[in-house]
Amino acid sequence: MTAARARSAAETVVDPELPMLTLADLGVLRDVQVIDGAVEVAITPTYIGCPAMTAMCDDLARALRAAGFADVRVRVDLSVPWTTDWISERGRAALHAAGISPPEAAPRHRGPVPLTLTPTRRPVTCPRCGGERTQVVSEFGATACKASYRCSNCLEPFEHLKGI
Repeated sequence: MTAARARSAAETVVDPELPMLTLADLGVLRDVQVIDGAVEVAITPTYIGCPAMTAMCDDLARALRAAGFADVRVRVDLSVPWTTDWISERGRAALHAAGISPPEAAPRHRGPVPLTLTPTRRPVTCPRCGGERTQVVSEFGATACKASYRCSNCLEPFEHLKGI
């Protein structure tokens, strides 16, 4: 029962860069265990250089301590790279409701990934009007994981979370 209570507390923590998503819905929260009275949480960053990792670790520790767990350890697990496929359906709906286009299925590669210097072509639907005529404004938005788009139907700008 203690592990379930710890998981419930950890699942309330939101992402510092995408506050409409919990770390659980983002797929970053990988595991919560109670071992000899200590809570051990494993998280996988969206990418290795993610600047929000310190905030995520601190927020998890704070939430678990507030839930009554004195001994909290947050471990960063890089053994399996994070993918946007780990975002839950609830998370995708929350992104859409916030005006951010959810990511497409992550690309699958065999062998080396070719480097291209042109914008990536993605089938992106406008989260405001549902229009499919969209164009890339910038490959990088407010954060490296988002691209800036503009809808040719409603003319509104929006961000798209890139599939990785």
